[in-house]
Amino acid sequence: MSDTRLQILDTGRALTAQRGYTSVGLTELLTAAQVPKGSFYHYFASKEDYGCALLHHYADQYRLELAPTLNNPTLSGRDQILSYVTVWQQRQSSDMAGQKCLIVKLAAEISDLSPAMRSILQKAVEGITARLMACLCKGQEDGSLTSDLDPVQTATTLYQIWLGASLMAHLSQNGTPFETAMAQTKAMLPPPQ
Repeated sequence: MSDTRLQILDTGRALTAQRGYTSVGLTELLTAAQVPKGSFYHYFASKEDYGCALLHHYADQYRLELAPTLNNPTLSGRDQILSYVTVWQQRQSSDMAGQKCLIVKLAAEISDLSPAMRSILQKAVEGITARLMACLCKGQEDGSLTSDLDPVQTATTLYQIWLGASLMAHLSQNGTPFETAMAQTKAMLPPPQ
């Protein structure tokens, strides 16, 4: 990937996380990225093509960012999940817009706007849910979680709880929804007695 294309995508991630996809115009994006206006169409066929590239780039980065949590082999399955949701809460509570989850920010905004972008987000969610499910299975194997847990249903429910908590925390402008989500997560993942 060229440095200029990467600069546009990285700048776009920060701006989009802060203000949304449709609120960021190309002129603003290119000015912030310090890229000449004519360069945009050298790298992207359209704003939608850019949006798809932005989401692919975000999903690729996010997979790498899972290393200390869901992809950490030194943690038990239960601790991988608890670590992941703790980091989720920290990032979504941060004042740094570039740290926040684009899935949370964009899911409602682009679901009717672009089928291609919606599909990329859906695949990203499926990937995260699959990682959660793998951690749940690992937890059952390593004894950190009970064997009667349904990994598929629990992974889906956990992701939905945290997605909802992020939206509610944004609306309320406080951390109470995250505290509720954390309590619910721990209740769903009791260690074996």
